[in-house]
Amino acid sequence: METLLKVKNLQKSYGDHAVLKGVSYEIPRGKIIGLLGPNGCGKTSMIKSIVGLINDYKGSILINGQNPGVESKKIIAYLPEKSFLAPWMTPKSAINYMADFYKNFDKEKAIHMAETFQLPMKQKIKTMSKGQQEKLQLLLVMSRKADLYILDEPLGGVDLVSREFILDTIMKNHAENSTILLSTHLIYDIEKVLDRVMMIKDGLLVVNTDVEKITNDGKTVEDLFREVFRYVG
Repeated sequence: METLLKVKNLQKSYGDHAVLKGVSYEIPRGKIIGLLGPNGCGKTSMIKSIVGLINDYKGSILINGQNPGVESKKIIAYLPEKSFLAPWMTPKSAINYMADFYKNFDKEKAIHMAETFQLPMKQKIKTMSKGQQEKLQLLLVMSRKADLYILDEPLGGVDLVSREFILDTIMKNHAENSTILLSTHLIYDIEKVLDRVMMIKDGLLVVNTDVEKITNDGKTVEDLFREVFRYVG
């Protein structure tokens, strides 16, 4: 199976604090992968290194055989944990901006999704509700025909109904044969859609396995997560 993302001995520190301590893995095309771990374990630092927002790491990252940069950004659709839109923008201007910026952005699809989500197309983002802003950011990312979708905590801070809506939107709108890397600490909501899970603990990759292997052992992904992090809820 063709490798889309290859990470080797990735290390990242902030001062004397090491958040990634030599993480290595490969991700193939056409898979949905959960990047799991509690807040502060290094997930976001790893994601930012992959998408090119952090470049002072040690080790190597290859996306489709290339280092993070201009070319890799063309094939990665990234949804950060925090808003990436200017407050003065409207959904209409944000869609136009993305259409001008990315050749693989499907403007018609974005407009259709905005109508489905009942977003006010001419309202400034700063006056929209948090839920409306999250829907807008999600549709902008999922309207790209990307090879790799990287979604950082897309389910965090929203209620159960909203989480189901977001997950359904992701599953119905990603490009064919693309890979999704979904970072979260909310296991129950996503384990049914995952092909593979990776768990990061204290800056180390402690689990990297297919979901099928976990279930064949009579466990759920959440069971394994609780074992690894010794969490009792």
